Amino acid sequence: MALTPSTMLPLGTSAPDFNLPDTNGKTVSLPDFKDHAALLVIFMCNHCPYVIHLRAALAQLARDYAPRNVGIVGISSNDAKNYPADSPAKMQEEVKIAGYIFPYLYDETQAVAKSYRAACTPDIFLFDKTRQLVYRGQFDASRPHTQVPVTGHDLRVALDAVLTGQPVAAKQIPSIGCNIKWQAGNEPDYF
Repeated sequence: MALTPSTMLPLGTSAPDFNLPDTNGKTVSLPDFKDHAALLVIFMCNHCPYVIHLRAALAQLARDYAPRNVGIVGISSNDAKNYPADSPAKMQEEVKIAGYIFPYLYDETQAVAKSYRAACTPDIFLFDKTRQLVYRGQFDASRPHTQVPVTGHDLRVALDAVLTGQPVAAKQIPSIGCNIKWQAGNEPDYF
């Protein structure tokens, strides 16, 4: 596991499009969230200890904010051939185990991860109603093997600001986690 920080995509970036299958084979795309007040896109996977560490809190965050008109989508872009724990079948199991209520999509070509300049799991992107990036950063200050509780504080503050029409603080701390498992020869040029 290589500890990797987020690339911190510039604030104000428009949400890149996606059109990917979920764990049930249904295609989900960016326009599916057009009526939501905000859109949260999380690059994640099944086996990363950083994602596992916040799994329950992430599921709770979705239960708290989906009723408040926040669209949420998880995307796994890992190379499932070399990392079978991240296969679509295992993703389907993960949805049930974790209790995720949001679509969990598989980015087999890794093109969507590249369009977001995603680097790690979790890599979190929050877009406002106009689908402009207002937050990219850590879920909270907790990390595996620390005594800091998992609360989702940083992301919740950003979500609450968007939902109340307030500006999101410009000072944002990068997310950090396992690197996305790129297919051989498909590594991005932004590292």
